[in-house]
Amino acid sequence: MANADRLRLTEIFLSLQGESRSVGWPTVFVRLTGCPLRCQYCDTAYAFHGGDWWEIDAILAEVGKHGVRHVCVTGGEPLAQKRCLALLTRLCDAGYEVSLETSGAIDVADVDPRVVRVVDLKTPGSKEQHRNRMENIALLTANDQVKFVICDRDDYDWAKSILVEHRLDTRCEVLFSPSFTQVKPRELAEWIIADRLSVRFQMQLHKQLWGEEQGR
Repeated sequence: MANADRLRLTEIFLSLQGESRSVGWPTVFVRLTGCPLRCQYCDTAYAFHGGDWWEIDAILAEVGKHGVRHVCVTGGEPLAQKRCLALLTRLCDAGYEVSLETSGAIDVADVDPRVVRVVDLKTPGSKEQHRNRMENIALLTANDQVKFVICDRDDYDWAKSILVEHRLDTRCEVLFSPSFTQVKPRELAEWIIADRLSVRFQMQLHKQLWGEEQGR
């Protein structure tokens, strides 16, 4: 099988979407292997290495076995594998509602426009702020979402400045999420309310339900 038909995968599993606009929906997660970033709060470091080669046809067949309409392609950083673009298009062609979780460090211009691009802009607290590809902001539409994982008050103030500078809330939906164990959810919620920010507060539903359990 030609390499053009294969991707390296860490896991495929069915769970509830824990974040983003489709939170709560039964969703098949396709977790690709590899990531060029090393965020200090990363909860999927097990996806940095290893994995198995899967043909795209086999991925679609496995997704189809779960019988749900939402599919999330994630990582790692899924766009680090260029053949991810072909997978996204194939999933859309098959009729799924597809989302992509990406760090925003890689160009999202060629992602199929039917895909919901959830772009995670890295805050200073992530230790990977310098990897942000700010050119991606101009590519975002109302179909997309931008996520900020907030580690402390400095992160919040930085994210607020990016929100205002780029008028992100007029371009797409903006999500603020507390970094697990690093900032109290109530504290972040109070900051958002006090500043009347046009953002959606969210918590990681899957961690509330299953903690750090892999594949959930």
